[in-house]
Order: sequence, then C-alpha cells, then structure tokens
Amino acid sequence: MLLTALTACSGLTACTTRGGEVLPTAAVSAGAAPSDPEDVVTGLAVPWGIAFLPGGDAVVTERDTARVLRVSRTGQVTDLARIEDAHPDGEGGLMGVAAKENQLFLYYTSELDNRIVRYRLTGNGLTDQQLLVQGIPKGGIHNGGRLAFGPDGFLYATTGETGDRDLAQRLDSLGGKILRMTVDGAPAPGNPFGTLVYSYGHRNVQGLAWDGSGRLYASEFGANSYDEVNRIEPGANYGWPEVEGRGNDQRYVNPILTWSTAEASPSGMAYANGSLWVGALRGARLWQIPLGEDGSAGAPVAHFTERYGRLRAVAATPDGKLWVGTSNKDGRGSPKDGDDRIMALTPS
Repeated sequence: MLLTALTACSGLTACTTRGGEVLPTAAVSAGAAPSDPEDVVTGLAVPWGIAFLPGGDAVVTERDTARVLRVSRTGQVTDLARIEDAHPDGEGGLMGVAAKENQLFLYYTSELDNRIVRYRLTGNGLTDQQLLVQGIPKGGIHNGGRLAFGPDGFLYATTGETGDRDLAQRLDSLGGKILRMTVDGAPAPGNPFGTLVYSYGHRNVQGLAWDGSGRLYASEFGANSYDEVNRIEPGANYGWPEVEGRGNDQRYVNPILTWSTAEASPSGMAYANGSLWVGALRGARLWQIPLGEDGSAGAPVAHFTERYGRLRAVAATPDGKLWVGTSNKDGRGSPKDGDDRIMALTPS
C-alpha cells in the first residue's frame, strides 16, 4: 500500500527528520533575490543537460534531437555530434552529460535500454566511443538521466523505474536508483552493495547536487501528491513505491523537503551560495532551497513563476553564476519566441 506524506509536512513545507521525528524548518532564509536572467543562447530544442568545461564553455545535450552542442559563455554554438545510437521516445532520449578533463560522459536511451557512454572530446567533436553501462531499464516515462561527478571523483547517475514501480525496490535492477561508478563504468570502491547501486527506492530522480560540505542531494518526481528533495546516503532506501513524500516507516528515509506536484515536478538542480536551486517543469519556476549548516532545508522560495515556462536544466558555472534551461518544446509546454533557451543569472 502506498503511503503519502504526513499532514505535518503537507503542501509547500520544508521538513527535516531525526529518528523519524518531524523537526522545525531550518532557521535559515534565502536572502536577496537572484538577478534577472539574461539569455545565453536561444532557439534550442529541449536542452536536458549542461556540463562545464575547464575553459568556461559548456556542453549541452538536446533530448529529442540527440545533438551535443558546445556553447561558449557569449552564446556561440558549435555542433559536436549527433548521437546516432540515441532513440528519443517519450521522456527518453539524449539526457545527462558530465565532463572530466578531455572525457565526455553521456546518458541516453538506445533502441534497447538506457545506457552510459564515454567519449573523448576533441576540438572537432566526439571520438573513441566506449560503452560503460547498459541494461538500465527504459520506458516512455521515468528514465532518470542525470550524470554528475561528485567531490569524491566518481561518476553518479540517476535512473527511473520506467513506470514499473517494483523495480525501485529490487537491488538486482538498475531502475529507480542512484548509481556510483568509476570513469570506466565499474562499481566505485565503497559502494554499499558491491554493485553500481548507491541508493534505491527512487521513482524518477533528475537532479543531483553536492553542498559545500560534500553532502549529496537529489530532486525526485512524485506521483500525484508530493515531489521531494532527498539527502542521499549510501545504501539508503527512499521508499518508493511504498511511500510518496514522508511516511512513518523506519525502513525508509524521509525527504528533507516536499512540494505539491503542481508546484514543482523538479528536474535539474545545482548548489550555489548556500542554497539548492531546482528547475520546476510543471511548476514553471526556479526553486531556491536555503540549507542550514547541518544540511537541513530552510523554507523554499519560488523565483520567476510562470515567466519562462517549464525549467529543466540547472547548472552552476565556474564563475559563480547559474545557467537555467527551458523545456517548452518537450510536448508539454507552450513555446515562446526564442524557446528553448538557456539563461544566465547571478544567485543571491
């Protein structure tokens, strides 16, 4: 039986937990509002992932076209590749991207599955394709797809349960998990189960971020009632499909924050200036979640509500700004002139 969130944390409520007890919201506020966004590049189609290179340029993926783009800080766009093995379908396609030195890592939906592939990034494009992980379940919905390198130097990936809820609790499945691996796709040393699986019981995680103390957070789509931000611990079970939002079962870790699904549908996430910044798709806003020194969540603050439509990609730049990408051409939005776009703003 699915348990939904406790009434003590219903609606827009930041909740922290200790031993299953609901604690007051962290005594930390968001501070001044961020700057108004300025366009970096326009005319894109569902930018899904953003990864910054050492020189300040970014690599951007487009979900439905399977294009890999290099975007400079001044908005110059260079086509690096079109991933022929990617088969966009529903919520699947070319999704996450992560960069490490001259290596580029992509998460995409193939004809058979979702997979993680490594390339060598050159001035002319991508070469030396190496398949790292295959057999990640794929579906028309809930494909996960975020890639990011943690402060420990290992690659993290998020996967969805593709609508097959039971996969989230199965440790023999890569669906509904957060994975942790080496640059060669092997289970990272210290993984809790000796496999790629780092945490489980997830429905559809699409955002990863680490705070200044190295704590990992993930944004996760709920079903009908509560979206979540979770603080991720190795080997922890986050409850799906038994719990949506907060529950009272000690087997499962409660989120540090929940929203109603109408106000969030959280996707990309970044950490900057003491806050998590989360792009909301259905909620059509940028959420700021100030964090306490102990990693607890303060009251979330919405920025730019309904101004730019659906927001999906969020990434922190090397010079302290945020890049935020719209997702109005994904079949669920209402594209405006210039969509889809990536915007830059200075966080408060």
